[in-house]
Amino acid sequence: MTTEQLDEIDIAILRELQEDARLTTRQLAARVHRSPTPVFERLRRLESHGYIRRYVALLDADKLGRGFVVFCQVKLRHINREIARDFVEWIQSIPEVTECYNVSGSFDFLLKVYARSMREYQEFVLNKLGAFESLGSIESSFVMLEAKNNPAIPL
Repeated sequence: MTTEQLDEIDIAILRELQEDARLTTRQLAARVHRSPTPVFERLRRLESHGYIRRYVALLDADKLGRGFVVFCQVKLRHINREIARDFVEWIQSIPEVTECYNVSGSFDFLLKVYARSMREYQEFVLNKLGAFESLGSIESSFVMLEAKNNPAIPL
């Protein structure tokens, strides 16, 4: 199933779920102007084909005391398939890192890190990130204002 095989109803279902994943099948069906049974079947198909990977709640980092957000660019000393795989596997075990991208350019990876404070981020850099053997250098950019944060994919 590719995006070319998605019709306007599938797209409408995905749009609605990106706005509110807690909709019941009946509510979702009403919003896309269809009956619940076909919408339920489409929903299961979209899930089984991987268009919907999971359902999550978006939390307020400030209210949870994790509002210190840092984008951390990581350069490894040397990189090959095995080192890159090891880094990705290792970084997945660190809860402060919520996003990790292998990127092109001057750095190898871009991390999004949530911390309580500058001191906690410093501890993260020294004790966690610094523990990776092939770490070459890092550059940190501290978020001063979140001007836009919309996890929805444009459809």
